[in-house]
Amino acid sequence: MTVSKPVLMIVLASVRPVRAGEPIARWFERCAHDDGTFEVDFVDLKALDLPPMQEPNHPRLQQYTLPHTKSWSARVDRADAVAFVMPEYNYGYTAPLKNAFDYLTMEWLYKPVGFISYGGVAAGTRAVQQFKQVVTALKMTPTAEAVALPFVQQLIADGRFVPSELVEAAALDMLGELRRLEVALRPLRDGVRGAGPQP
Repeated sequence: MTVSKPVLMIVLASVRPVRAGEPIARWFERCAHDDGTFEVDFVDLKALDLPPMQEPNHPRLQQYTLPHTKSWSARVDRADAVAFVMPEYNYGYTAPLKNAFDYLTMEWLYKPVGFISYGGVAAGTRAVQQFKQVVTALKMTPTAEAVALPFVQQLIADGRFVPSELVEAAALDMLGELRRLEVALRPLRDGVRGAGPQP
């Protein structure tokens, strides 16, 4: 009998034409694949290209009318854990990230979430602290372990992210905690998945 792996969704939150986040996200994707605990689903919000939310009904109802919303809902619902690769813009998180998050409600519930942030001296941590308020409102559980990358341009050479040993270790620590929380939260998550659309 083959036991399927839990699904880790990695979300690249920047949509700029040239992004420091892309090589970072691809590096973390490789870390997750090499770790072997999760099946990995890589989401690039630039490629996903969700328009500003246009659904007529509150997402809590799950009464979606648009194909892109139904597709996004199914993809997030399938995930058992989430990792956001995110920059900091003007002390906060990106508008495309908030838009993608706000499309849904029930699909995010009871999932562990990790953060790989990057930026200047603050390493994107102010954006993470703001976004933690959003994810915890939907009963997601952030890991204490995180990857924070200051002065990020110094860590990218020829379009490739070059992590230090400490950064590699931080990524593995976060993956380990995502694994533990995924197991602990699974009964709650399964209960939500079986509930169906709200009346």
